Amino acid sequence: MLKKKLIAEFIGTYFLVFAGPGAMVIDDITKSISHVGVAITFGLVVMALIYTFGHISGAHFNPAVTIGFLVRGDISLRESIYYIVTQFAGALFASFTTLLLFGNVANLGATLPSFSEGQSFILEFILTFVLMMVILGSAVHGKAIKEFAGVAIGGTVGLMAMFAGPICGASMNPARSLGPALVSGATQHLWLYLVATVLGAVFASLVYKTIQE
Repeated sequence: MLKKKLIAEFIGTYFLVFAGPGAMVIDDITKSISHVGVAITFGLVVMALIYTFGHISGAHFNPAVTIGFLVRGDISLRESIYYIVTQFAGALFASFTTLLLFGNVANLGATLPSFSEGQSFILEFILTFVLMMVILGSAVHGKAIKEFAGVAIGGTVGLMAMFAGPICGASMNPARSLGPALVSGATQHLWLYLVATVLGAVFASLVYKTIQE
């Protein structure tokens, strides 16, 4: 089962990073997608992937989410390490694909702060906190209507990208940030997208334990 889960996580993370940051690259080239279109792309790809792979791997596609589940005890340390390595690999392969197709355009959709690192750090923490809460509330809680989890989670990703993307990039996902940053060379702010997102997911997991019935 672990092999099947890891294949699902690789493919899912690959298409998430290929479609989302890829939309940013294509918009930079063609000026035909717009910021709104990019945000919708992120939301739709997450929604589609959850319905495709949720029943196989849990549809994490995000090391911060995996670590959040680890804190709750929903996944073992060994399995979480395999998940995280696989997610990073999928993101890197996706960014290499984008580079081969279009060249190093728009830093391959890397997440970069528009203003201060502190501002983006706080935003990424809050965004990932909310995302993790939505995941737990819509896909994990025993009373959740789980058939609509993909809509709730994808909608949340699209919403966050819509209003916060122009300021901090609205990553909420270390793999989504790592792939484009490493392949494009835009690594100067990468640390904040690795740290803030994980802290946001962990804090959400801890808080949700206190309110979960």
